[in-house]
Amino acid sequence: LRKGSSSEWRDAFWNPRTHELLGRTASSWGLILLFYLVFYLFLAGMFVLTMYIMLLTLDDYKPTWQDRLATPGMMIHPKGDQLEITFSVSETESWDRFTQTLNTFLSPYNDSYQVQMNDNCPPDQFFIQEDSGEVRNNPKRSCQFNRSMLEECAGISDRFYGYSRGQPCVLIKLNRVIGMLPGKNGQSPYVTCGAKREDGDKLGPLAYYPPNGTFNLMYYPYYGKKAQVNYTQPLVAVKFLNASVNTDINVECKINSNTLEAGSERDKFAGRVSFKLRINHT
Repeated sequence: LRKGSSSEWRDAFWNPRTHELLGRTASSWGLILLFYLVFYLFLAGMFVLTMYIMLLTLDDYKPTWQDRLATPGMMIHPKGDQLEITFSVSETESWDRFTQTLNTFLSPYNDSYQVQMNDNCPPDQFFIQEDSGEVRNNPKRSCQFNRSMLEECAGISDRFYGYSRGQPCVLIKLNRVIGMLPGKNGQSPYVTCGAKREDGDKLGPLAYYPPNGTFNLMYYPYYGKKAQVNYTQPLVAVKFLNASVNTDINVECKINSNTLEAGSERDKFAGRVSFKLRINHT
């Protein structure tokens, strides 16, 4: 019985009398393989055709579709560890990494480089550079943002950005959004910073650079990295003049604009950034 069962299994796999493999002849297997070859070649062709048609709808210089927040996010420099800026005034090594980070970040903003690469634009108005029909107006020009505009936070008159005196500078930027016009009627958006409720009496006076902490309208709209190769993102510097020492201060900075709203239902951090500041001093 076991011998018969073993023979049946062998015949099921390969039958030498009918020349069938797993119950099918060579011609039957050939037809099946041919069917699946044609089927998968068809699917691959459909995929390639679909991708080709989709790529035809894309623009090299700007996104075809933009599903973005109404208000862009903000970021600070130096970022510290998880947006915490903690240092001791008397310990150079505790704040040296912050000043080095700022030096590296601000190197493209050097006045000599900006004068060479970008335009001296009229302020308080958008720098519109329209295309002429199908003719691209590329590469588009960009406006100068000179490092010296950050004054006491430029790292020029004070190469330690105030950290050596317990008056640190923090740089703020608004995330890039292609085509965004963040103001109207000649009113530029501006940044304000304050301590959160529990730390209201710890923050002390602040100084903003450029004056009033504005992102001037001349830096907008942004046309994209490929179309606007030399674009220099505007910055606002905040200098903490007399913040309380040896204590944590929770700071929030937000954008103020007549076209942008800080926060939204989709993202309460849109148009604002929060970070912790601690200045240790003995």
